[in-house]
Amino acid sequence: MTDSSALDPEDRKIVTLARSARARNGVPEGAAVRDETGRTYVAGTVELPSLRLSALRTAVAMAVASGAKSLEAAAVVTGESAVSEDDLAAVRDLGGPGTPVLVAGPDGVVGRTVTTG
Repeated sequence: MTDSSALDPEDRKIVTLARSARARNGVPEGAAVRDETGRTYVAGTVELPSLRLSALRTAVAMAVASGAKSLEAAAVVTGESAVSEDDLAAVRDLGGPGTPVLVAGPDGVVGRTVTTG
């Protein structure tokens, strides 16, 4: 586990934003991504009868829709133990291989960092 205070301030920010999105919307996951200019995009899980998107894929979609060309990092706050391959693929599509994804529990503590290799 990674002490959140040991994270880079910009990484700590996206974890905090992801956690806030999860709590505010009462959804299973919250996510945030940071683009190449430092802008952040925050999202929660989307569950409609005709549309289901994870928080991470939604945040990536928001970044793309806003004109982001790349990603520096991503964070997801979840009760799950792993990030799906589809989520990692979405981050990799925009950020490229090696983009870090911080995975935190509902308490905001980063349990691990995975890369989109």
